Amino acid sequence: MPFGGNDWLALTQEETLEPGLPICDPHHHFWDGRTERMPYQRYLIHELADDITSGHNVRSTVFIEARSMYRPDGPVQLRPVGEVEFVQGIAAASASGIYGEGRAAAAIIGAANLDMGADVESVIEELQEASPNRFRGIRSANGYDPHPDIENRAAQGRMANPDFRTGAQVLERKGLVMDITAYFHQADELADFANAVPDLPLIFNHIGGLLRIGPYANRDDEVLAQWRQSIDTVAACPNIYMKLGGVGQPRYGFDWHEWNRPIGSVALAEALGPLMNYCIEKFGPERCMFESNFPVDKVSYSYNVLFNAFKRLSSGYSSSERAALFHDTAVKVYGIDYR
Repeated sequence: MPFGGNDWLALTQEETLEPGLPICDPHHHFWDGRTERMPYQRYLIHELADDITSGHNVRSTVFIEARSMYRPDGPVQLRPVGEVEFVQGIAAASASGIYGEGRAAAAIIGAANLDMGADVESVIEELQEASPNRFRGIRSANGYDPHPDIENRAAQGRMANPDFRTGAQVLERKGLVMDITAYFHQADELADFANAVPDLPLIFNHIGGLLRIGPYANRDDEVLAQWRQSIDTVAACPNIYMKLGGVGQPRYGFDWHEWNRPIGSVALAEALGPLMNYCIEKFGPERCMFESNFPVDKVSYSYNVLFNAFKRLSSGYSSSERAALFHDTAVKVYGIDYR
């Protein structure tokens, strides 16, 4: 094809760099039978195992909700519990060791509607019951843009809504975490929200929601300057962490998924370096973590190439800083215990 596919990805082969470096991949998904927008309609333990055992030392991963395997009936607010039940079973299979030494879904991030306010507590308790040993929190989609060519995932101003904040305070009180998506121009809203829940770790996905398509296409001088300012804003909030990845999605404005031969790690590191190193400079390695965002980003590059690129672009950091970026920050934030 181009646009993803294992046969296409196999056209670019590389040796794995630094194969002993421990990795916790803090962001991937599982689903089966998904057709919308995705060439990878199935991504389960076999598919993930094929990727994470391709050469890199992936010791653990974090599953992030993907609106998959919801319960088909019952109260709407409880249907996302089905996804955590589904992933808990996959995680148990991985823990058996038959898929390799890495522990898939060692932490699980589910979904719950924080707009329920205090009533979301009953949903959180159901999610905890579905995964007593791995459930760590929820992800909330808050992306809003007034332009009709940009997909919205939430109503305008959601992060300022009192019910939404009350729901987030439930997570805070329970010692859980919150992954969050938003667009880069919503940085002020996110920072204000973060300051309202100072004890809730917020993990900002995909280098802070950069957009380089639609009204933001072909305007890099202006758009990237605004994006850098947004990174400055959210980095000032000590409870916000940054995930370094997600850039393989077409909305980030790169055309790698259309190449006849997939990109290699040298060129990928050159493209990612300015973006990711800026985040690391502002947040510090102790609040940053490299992520795969697979299989979504798999439309643009292979797992081996991606983590080779991360290793190349981070080569100038100290060994302790790189340990944080590849493993330690994620393990700490998501409470992963290898015992």
